[in-house]
Amino acid sequence: MSLARRSLTIFLALCLLPACDLIHSGSKTILLSERELAAAQQVKADATPLERVLAHSIEQTTKTSSYDASYVKLDYPNGDLPIERGVCADVVVRAFRQGGIDLQKELHEDMEKNFAKYPQKWGAKGTDKNIDHRRVPNLMTWFERQGKSLPLSPEAKDYLPGDVVAWEIVNGHFHIGIVSKIKVKETNRYAIVHNIGSGAMLEDVLFEWKVVGHYRYF
Repeated sequence: MSLARRSLTIFLALCLLPACDLIHSGSKTILLSERELAAAQQVKADATPLERVLAHSIEQTTKTSSYDASYVKLDYPNGDLPIERGVCADVVVRAFRQGGIDLQKELHEDMEKNFAKYPQKWGAKGTDKNIDHRRVPNLMTWFERQGKSLPLSPEAKDYLPGDVVAWEIVNGHFHIGIVSKIKVKETNRYAIVHNIGSGAMLEDVLFEWKVVGHYRYF
């Protein structure tokens, strides 16, 4: 592959869908026994939206095995890639749908009415139902506009199951994930469900990068 073509490929991966960089977080993975994993995914008939979000976020760690930042034409509403692949934003979008919130639809409708309020980073002249909700800065803006922002705290106790956290990881690129209901052993931190290059994973990464967004919807 020529240098020019390789540079174009990297540019498209980062600029068409700058959801998160392909950086694996190493030895931070939380391993659950089969029994623990089954219990974490269990959803009772009378489960609350938050409980459904938390269960599905864990379920994603058993199904989403790769990172794919490709631009894909999606159905609308409730459009999605095959569950086996996706980016960090897809983890949040998929989990929230189980709680009754379609972020593709909600963000698109708000963005149509308030396009100038959203980041103008990708040269877009209007909304795009296929990609807008898969861009971390757009999700951050939507949560802020819904009044769901919380203070950025250095204390793990302030980050509760179901919270959405956004990080700046490198070179101005952003990442996003969900605080799980699984406590990291011998700490007061909850593990994070996110996809940063190897599929959806349960990892101890709350303070791995600079926290730039903290949101509580449910």
